[in-house]
Amino acid sequence: MGCHRLLGFENEDLQGAQLAEFSDYIVYVDESSDLGLRNIDRGFPLFCLAMCVFPIQDYANTTVPAISALKFQHWGHDGVILHENEIRQRKGDFKGIIQNRENELQLIKDIHTIITEANFQIVASVINKAALIKKYSNPWSPYELAVHFCLERLHRLMIGKGQPGKTVHVVFESRGKKEDHELELAFRRIIAGNNSWGWEVSDFGTISYEPKFLPKKTNIAGLQVADLVARPLALKVMRPEQANRTYDVLNTKIHRVKQFP
Repeated sequence: MGCHRLLGFENEDLQGAQLAEFSDYIVYVDESSDLGLRNIDRGFPLFCLAMCVFPIQDYANTTVPAISALKFQHWGHDGVILHENEIRQRKGDFKGIIQNRENELQLIKDIHTIITEANFQIVASVINKAALIKKYSNPWSPYELAVHFCLERLHRLMIGKGQPGKTVHVVFESRGKKEDHELELAFRRIIAGNNSWGWEVSDFGTISYEPKFLPKKTNIAGLQVADLVARPLALKVMRPEQANRTYDVLNTKIHRVKQFP
């Protein structure tokens, strides 16, 4: 069922007007670490791009209200943006609440509960930047590599879920006008099969993928989930034996994680 039917009308109700057949799924994307291939942090040399794929009805009716309720419970308003880095470093809106150990544990527990109960799947790519520059004299952008790998796996997932002929929106957190423009060009090159990497080109033609770029301040629940997901995935790749509570919560939701090189 296309998501326009959530509003209770069919195409014939539009008296012949054309309406895009939107996908039943929405994709939110965020990353962990920076893209730089100079001065790589040897303690964390990985770049992770995570795509969180939600059924739109479940996302709108369950996930978004649950995240808003959590914010009202802990802050009294829903203007807070859940940000993994700020939670981990006890900064911003999380400074006061996390100073109390009991409150901190309750917040983390509540976030894990929301993630556990939310209906979504994860497609991710983890790029080892140190290994990349060691293996290739002129390496590709970690971001473009990760987007390529994730889109390939997302496409297979969407085909399996019966989405051919529909438009899937892929929502990224904005990184600035120039960066967004460059990523959109790379995104559309990948979808069009126009790359010079020498790999087998995937055929994305059966599904339309539309990138959207939204700033963090728009306070989009799906982008915040993607932000909370990315670093734990990278840490699991880097230190597989280390305890990782958030990864344990995410494990059943992982569809694919591509590691490169």
